Amino acid sequence: MSAWKKLLYFVTHSSPWTHFRRNVTTWSPVGAAFNAKPHRRLELFEKNVGLFGVSELSCPAGFQVATKAALRNTEFLVDKACSCPPGVETVEAFDQLSDGLCKVADLADFVKVAHPDPAFREAAEKTCIEIGTVVEKLNTNVELCKSLKTLLENPDTVAQLDPDTRRVAELFLFDFEISGIHLDDKLRKEAVALHVKLLDLNSEFLVGSNTPNRIARSAIPEHLHPHFENDGSFIQIGGLHADSPHDLVREIAYRIYLYPSADLITCLEELLKCRFQLAKLVGYQSYGHRALKGTMAKNPETVMSFLQLLTDKLSDRTAKDFKMMKYMKKKLSPRNSELMPWDHPFLSGVLRAERYNIEPSLYSPYLSLGACMEGLNNLFSQLYGVSLMSEYPSAGEVWSEDVRKLAVVHEREGLLGYIYCDFFHRPDKPHQDCHFTIRGGRWCQETGQYQLPVVVLMLSLPHPTKSAPTLLTPGMMENLFHEMGHAMHSMLGRTHYQHVTGTRCATDFAEVPSILMEYFATDYRVISQFARHYETGQPLPESMVARLCESKKVCGAADTQLQIFYAVLDQIYHGKPQDRSTTEILKDMQQKFYGLPYTPNTAWQLRFSHLIGYGAKYYSYLLSRAVASMVWRQCFVQDPLNRNMGERYRREMLAHGGAKEPMLMVEGMLQRRPTIEDFVDALVSELNPNFETFIMDSES
Repeated sequence: MSAWKKLLYFVTHSSPWTHFRRNVTTWSPVGAAFNAKPHRRLELFEKNVGLFGVSELSCPAGFQVATKAALRNTEFLVDKACSCPPGVETVEAFDQLSDGLCKVADLADFVKVAHPDPAFREAAEKTCIEIGTVVEKLNTNVELCKSLKTLLENPDTVAQLDPDTRRVAELFLFDFEISGIHLDDKLRKEAVALHVKLLDLNSEFLVGSNTPNRIARSAIPEHLHPHFENDGSFIQIGGLHADSPHDLVREIAYRIYLYPSADLITCLEELLKCRFQLAKLVGYQSYGHRALKGTMAKNPETVMSFLQLLTDKLSDRTAKDFKMMKYMKKKLSPRNSELMPWDHPFLSGVLRAERYNIEPSLYSPYLSLGACMEGLNNLFSQLYGVSLMSEYPSAGEVWSEDVRKLAVVHEREGLLGYIYCDFFHRPDKPHQDCHFTIRGGRWCQETGQYQLPVVVLMLSLPHPTKSAPTLLTPGMMENLFHEMGHAMHSMLGRTHYQHVTGTRCATDFAEVPSILMEYFATDYRVISQFARHYETGQPLPESMVARLCESKKVCGAADTQLQIFYAVLDQIYHGKPQDRSTTEILKDMQQKFYGLPYTPNTAWQLRFSHLIGYGAKYYSYLLSRAVASMVWRQCFVQDPLNRNMGERYRREMLAHGGAKEPMLMVEGMLQRRPTIEDFVDALVSELNPNFETFIMDSES
């Protein structure tokens, strides 16, 4: 069946919960596809097309075949990049080289964590290691780097490059320089050795940060044993149990889960030391300075100014939030009323629920998965002229029978790309919501066609039951919209080069499209188009949406301050080395930037796994939220379904991926260049109560 014929395929079987209520609950094709139970298909006589349609990947051994083909192509493209005359052709060769390796490595990165078959996961892991080793060698290939430098050092040649091509060339050169390519042989070998050592330390820290701690069963009161996982004569604690209503359960979990491992402390401190050494070796003041080059913030000094100013402006509100929590704790536990770090998440939730009655089970019947997907389809259609079309995958194309495939189709431009929706819980699947780029978009000079992007959205939702479709809590619904923001960033970009496609942009800009989608997810004008009871068809009442929005502001300052503390800690760890331990730094920063007391014999930093993927960039969540808030208030709050504004948003912010300076994209959208003060004010103003909502609540 051709790709375009498949676009015409709509899932015709409707949800089992609508046959006898069709008059009140009728879903669009995409809604029906996600509210229907997956049907087991017979593939006996169908050809296995391989994962994502990659023919080699019809079996685990195919990874080795795909890897060898990619490496052969790499050799050819390296020769081409080094021998062609300096110009656009050089950059094209580099991008083809990057694309060939990424198409195998990115796919393998996903399969190694998500495929239910251990043989596929193991084969993918080997491919990741093999491709990673080749990339490390390419990053220190002097001849390859020389071809780029020759290009960029010739003013006449540079003048002939369009802005995107020049930026991509500069980004490739930056990748070389941070690997130490410009150093002499001795120092370059030292840089390579540090890279290799960091790969091992990163892996060791990630594993350790997610490893449960154990304590003898006899050390914990027997009546609390059922709250934890039993492991023979031990109790195993693999998380903070932050939502537990039992004070002692939260305290025990906090103290045991965060109890320091001497080996992991050594690993973290060695990791930070190696990062600093590598940054210094390649010419930066610190790892933070190296990591922030090319971002909106540009340097650690700007980040710290942002975090300090935000702390100052929130200080009174944060103190009031902690005062409310302390009052609530005294009310719930009169004999143990001191406010501790393990109380914050639970008590802020209690205060929200008490004030606004936002029990998730009240909302879920209105938020079936199919309804939410229908809402996304309607939103994208109105903003961008884009439709999500359910397409039946071929045999062997997906890794689990409950994975749905969506074709993303523009009303004029046609097929934009594919989104694979891996939404449901299964054993051994990571319990995290995330977006994976499987294939980046780029213009293929060799074929004269655009290479369509392919992404996976991974959630961990409950399966439908015999009596109901999958029902989402408000939090699950927001996460779905958030991840779909990343997906549409990948789909709506039409970059010439794969190296800067979609979400391959500065970290502090990459979260803006996804966070902006959270604003759409909580605006009644958007929600009213899709949120209806799966049995009765009744719409979600506007008052319930208003309560949900206002509830987020309860303890909002304290919640933001906690994120500031994490971001500051990340900055300090990646600044100049200090003559004190990571725990002493944590204790000091917790006092200055959080306020709740440090608990002796704990080391929260050993659970801070973001230090690996977001080293020196944890602040990105806050800065991206500030930008998203400004875009929402200035461009969408008056009319969240305005097509002209949607087109402008695509043109100014989504279309460029990483091919344009991030701050220039923000400036283009807002029609002015925002300052640090603007970003801080945007976050602070988010916490202001909605006066109309309070009037409505007081009258009801």
